[in-house]
Amino acid sequence: MVRRPSPLPPPAPPRREPAAPTDDTIDEELSPGVVLPLPTGVGAATSSRGRSRGRSGGHVASDQPGSEPDDASASPASGAASGAASEDRLVDDAEPAEQPVGLLAVWRASRARRKALRAEVRRFTVRQRRRRALWASVVGAVLVVAGVTAAVAYSPLFAVERVRVVGAVQLDAGEVEAALASQLGTPLPLVDEAAIQDTLSDFPFVQSYTLEARPPHELVVRIVERTPIGAIASASGYSVVDAAGVVLSASTEPPPGEPILDVRGGVDGEAFAAVGRVMRALPPSIGDQVAAVSATSAFDVTFTLTSSARVVWGSAEESALKARVLETVMIARPADTVTEYDVSSPDAVVIR
Repeated sequence: MVRRPSPLPPPAPPRREPAAPTDDTIDEELSPGVVLPLPTGVGAATSSRGRSRGRSGGHVASDQPGSEPDDASASPASGAASGAASEDRLVDDAEPAEQPVGLLAVWRASRARRKALRAEVRRFTVRQRRRRALWASVVGAVLVVAGVTAAVAYSPLFAVERVRVVGAVQLDAGEVEAALASQLGTPLPLVDEAAIQDTLSDFPFVQSYTLEARPPHELVVRIVERTPIGAIASASGYSVVDAAGVVLSASTEPPPGEPILDVRGGVDGEAFAAVGRVMRALPPSIGDQVAAVSATSAFDVTFTLTSSARVVWGSAEESALKARVLETVMIARPADTVTEYDVSSPDAVVIR
């Protein structure tokens, strides 16, 4: 919008006043439809001069001869200048005409605001986004490694190609391996432990076992065998049992190398439990010479050696100490030279 200067009003003709004008006479003489705003300080100066003239009682003439009153020469020019300044201020203060705002401008402004907001959010969250990216990278790497490992482990690359049995003494290791051949071709992590347990339960000498996978293709079965303590005679023959009373084998003839057990109460009684503890405590040098074991209670375990010498053991308490004492005594006094060893009190051994 072009601002055009407003034209100044024509200057008023000078007036000769017989007396000093006041604020009231000035307002009366001016046209009622014209308002001339005065510059800042003009009204105050005129009022002060009027008051000063009123106090002096009349018109104060200039000291210079032929000079005219100040108000007659200054009022028209100052009024015209004040009117022009007032119109300029009115033009400046006038508001421009409102232009209609289109939808495109509103959309652009909204998009610019959203872009600025997103830029500020990114600037203030850069550290948080970096931490999230780092954690996402770590988690992703772990998942990738786990996935690759699982895929390889459960693939035919780690299938069982050999089953090896360790710890078999009385058992035939080859027979056990053949029984576990159903696991060949199975990936090591997918070996069926329940099927292996069912297979090994058919071998009474297996007391416990552990499985060990040796990548890439070997499965190791470690067996702990049951130790037989003797054979129990029955109407159908002889049954070899261990300390827990588990029948390991049966035959119609006395099994060679196994002592004959004569225990009151059977394998479920306290006497048999005491016999089992005593036989397991014997060292091989003594256990190989035992021909028969008898017990009527848990406190009178007795066994006979192959030399016909008799050993009075008593209860199963302190069996380890009794075994060491008996071994020492038998070295000093061999079994073929004595009739009986009484180690029921290991601190006072009686030899007969």
